[in-house]
Amino acid sequence: MTMGFHDGSRSLQDRFDTRNLADRIDGLLVGDTFDEDDRSFIQERDMFFLATADAEGRPTCSYKGGEPGFVRVLDSRTLAFPNYDGNGMYLSAGNILVNPDVGLLFIDFGRGRRLRLEGTASIDPADPLLADYPEAQFVVRVRARTVYPNCPRYIHRYALVQPSRFVPHAESLTARTGPPTCCPSRTRPGTRAAARYWVARRRPSAAGRLIDPPSAHAGRFTGGQGQGLGSGRPGDGDAARRRGPQQPDRVGQADHGSR
Repeated sequence: MTMGFHDGSRSLQDRFDTRNLADRIDGLLVGDTFDEDDRSFIQERDMFFLATADAEGRPTCSYKGGEPGFVRVLDSRTLAFPNYDGNGMYLSAGNILVNPDVGLLFIDFGRGRRLRLEGTASIDPADPLLADYPEAQFVVRVRARTVYPNCPRYIHRYALVQPSRFVPHAESLTARTGPPTCCPSRTRPGTRAAARYWVARRRPSAAGRLIDPPSAHAGRFTGGQGQGLGSGRPGDGDAARRRGPQQPDRVGQADHGSR
């Protein structure tokens, strides 16, 4: 499976002499199915970015957040995620109803990895998966057309201070995300090793730069009392940041919405 390039991409590749590089990446790394590394990477994320466009092709991009495992890889070409209540405009979901072509970007800000996919989205108000997501309004399914890693060169490193207290919790969410039997095993150069969801502070090196800790904290981070860096109540994030001298230079906080 190759992505294929239109004249606009080709003109810039030729201008900056990257046509051969683009063709090699396209041939080696671009697929149309999820392998085991893709599945693990996607299902251990607690957020992603969703790009949609309306019937006239006018685009928008939105942030989607939840617990790790809220995006589920259902088979080798299909994933699903819930839509929670937000500002009520339904820009992204509304676009899907008139133009199903979407793009998704998953990023691990701790390890500096990312995965992109393009595909066709659908919304079924009677989707049987809806019962698996507390407080979800509906479920979006995406049939993958292209799946590929993306250059991590400019990914900034972030550490999670506190997850959004508005994220619905499902005790069995992570437990449901076992390996699907339908995903083919595919070995290819540049494949992502399965990342573990983690929350960690970074420590300064002797040169004053922030570096990753030698080990990361695994497991689900629900923000409950005594877990992670905060209890999930307003103001606890500030208390967590005052606990010690080792602080990240930048922090990211999860949230969600129906844009």
